[in-house]
Amino acid sequence: MIKFTTAGESHGEALVAIVEGIPTGLIIDVNSIDLDLARRQKGYGRGKRMNIETDKVKILSGIRHLRALGSPIAMLIFNRDFKNWADIMSPVLEDPGNDPLLRPRPGHADLPGLMKYGLKDFRDILERASARETAARVAAGAVCKALLKEFGVSVMSYTSQIGSISVKNMSIDEKIFWDSVESSELRCPDSEAEKKMKDLIDEAYSKGDTLGGKIMVVARNVPVGLGSHSRYNLKLDGRLAQALISIQAMKAVEFGEGVKLAELFGSKAHDEIFYNKSKGFYRETNRAGGIEGGMSNGELIIITCTMKPIPSLVNSLASVNLKTKQLAKAEAIRSDICAVPAAGVVAEAAVAIELAKALVEKFGGDCIEDIKKSVNNYKERIKSI
Repeated sequence: MIKFTTAGESHGEALVAIVEGIPTGLIIDVNSIDLDLARRQKGYGRGKRMNIETDKVKILSGIRHLRALGSPIAMLIFNRDFKNWADIMSPVLEDPGNDPLLRPRPGHADLPGLMKYGLKDFRDILERASARETAARVAAGAVCKALLKEFGVSVMSYTSQIGSISVKNMSIDEKIFWDSVESSELRCPDSEAEKKMKDLIDEAYSKGDTLGGKIMVVARNVPVGLGSHSRYNLKLDGRLAQALISIQAMKAVEFGEGVKLAELFGSKAHDEIFYNKSKGFYRETNRAGGIEGGMSNGELIIITCTMKPIPSLVNSLASVNLKTKQLAKAEAIRSDICAVPAAGVVAEAAVAIELAKALVEKFGGDCIEDIKKSVNNYKERIKSI
């Protein structure tokens, strides 16, 4: 079984990701991990923290001569900003009690976390609740992307909306589409929409405000039958939704046509099934977003994620001073104006991890060559249906 965990605080010395269950023999290029880490750092509207950090992964265990050993893969990402926080974040120095954070930010983990754990200020909460944690998640996702690539599966994303500005309908089946995504500062394929989005981000910056938006995640060539209808916790869409909604600031996840399906008659809401000898079973529409009954159905898996505006505002919202109980402005803590493009890379990682888990569960094996044989046998079997 593939599992992963992350450790580390936003301003601590480093972030750590540990991935278990990666099959022996899988080729893992460290450069591909660094590439995804770099993609996560980019984006018009990112904060000053990204000018400090240059995320690179250091492999501590689990890989030898580019090959997975089958043992846990441990990865380290140093926080260059730690040097500016060494005393505040020291694990060995006693807390002097200076400058506590007492004005929690609306929309953040500050207040509920402080109340839950009985703390005197919320530094301990914000350090782990911060989206800086997602750098470690992206590293774990890049390892899982390497596994999926062996079976022709790819996971990509693009920005479909920022604030009130949405992209026009475009074909996601063309290489030029994805080339334009990766060359865009906002990871947006629509140049006209991108310009308007940048103007809106500039407006938010001038007001000390923030912006959210929407991300589309597309998984291609996913084998039929990942996930299961038989138990609620094995349903692929349920697992993907949980993984995606756990990303900081995500508030909604939709598959295929999502909430639009509520407006349709059943005759217009589902994807009719066809067959021919060359294609086998296929559908001419994909309103389900590639998942039916908790299982992948062979079509593109298409997911829309909605991200709220980041709750750390320069022009802070109303809050309460925890000590005096008096009305006060919330703490103004350094953050991005808009992190939607970066969140797309994190969403790719979340989807890749869950698909890799489901693939290994379906086809078994702790050796990459054994899994390949199992997948090939499965594909031959379903051809005869």
